[in-house]
Amino acid sequence: MAHPSLIRYGHSTVIDLVLNEDIHQRVIVEMIPRAERFLWIVTADLKDLHVRKGRRFVPLLEILSDLVNEGVAVRLFHAKEPGPRFREDFDRYPALIESDLFERILCPRIHTKAIIVDGKEAFIGSANLTGAGVGAKSPLRRNFEAGFVTDEQKHLAPLIEWVDQLYLGDFCMKCQRRSSCPDPIA
Repeated sequence: MAHPSLIRYGHSTVIDLVLNEDIHQRVIVEMIPRAERFLWIVTADLKDLHVRKGRRFVPLLEILSDLVNEGVAVRLFHAKEPGPRFREDFDRYPALIESDLFERILCPRIHTKAIIVDGKEAFIGSANLTGAGVGAKSPLRRNFEAGFVTDEQKHLAPLIEWVDQLYLGDFCMKCQRRSSCPDPIA
């Protein structure tokens, strides 16, 4: 039986409401590691997030590094530079530094929170890529978050197109904050 925080509609497509700590299990533990071709993560805030991997907790960066080592292209979009603990962890994963399969895009205007796996499924919600947002913090210390997981093409196609436009810098040249942007895309 489905968890009470999950609501399912339709037969061949999935639109599930995912709440609070269930985001960690459903999206971070189950969905992200399923990526076979590409993984796009869009978040405003990015911190030293630790997630469950088997019986232990590891930096999410380890999961991303594993994917890159398996040939998965990973794009990580975020709005501000992550903190020093994230940067220290980042330096421990050479695949994220050396591989052309890993790209970080910084855009201060990003406020979207979305994770797209292989163009087949996505999470869209309120949670940033932080311990309090999608991590495994105690439910008594977490943010109150909500989002949807979907594999419905009518939602995926425009989301993928929009994120790709962001990646290609389509919005960058017209941005009125370009002069103060720390890392213009285009």
